[in-house]
Amino acid sequence: MLVIVKSAPDTMDGKRGIKMARDMAADLVLLQNGVYFAQKERLEGFCGMSYVLDDDLRLRGLKDDGMEKNIKKVDYESLVDLMGNEDKVVGMF
Repeated sequence: MLVIVKSAPDTMDGKRGIKMARDMAADLVLLQNGVYFAQKERLEGFCGMSYVLDDDLRLRGLKDDGMEKNIKKVDYESLVDLMGNEDKVVGMF
């Protein structure tokens, strides 16, 4: 299962999406303002695989040194592949 989060960490939707991914042991995709969850200590020990859309990181001026190390950057093509390979995709929070 893949959960897509587009809302910022200070929103209820963003928090709800992260909680759902954690509770369902799902993988996580962060895009739009959801990329701020990729910053250090924002995911609070999330154990699943996390992906972040590289273009959205750059648009918001976020640098690699401020991100969690276990988050994988993806482009749009890779995101489409991720969604196509999952049995369920849930979002957009």
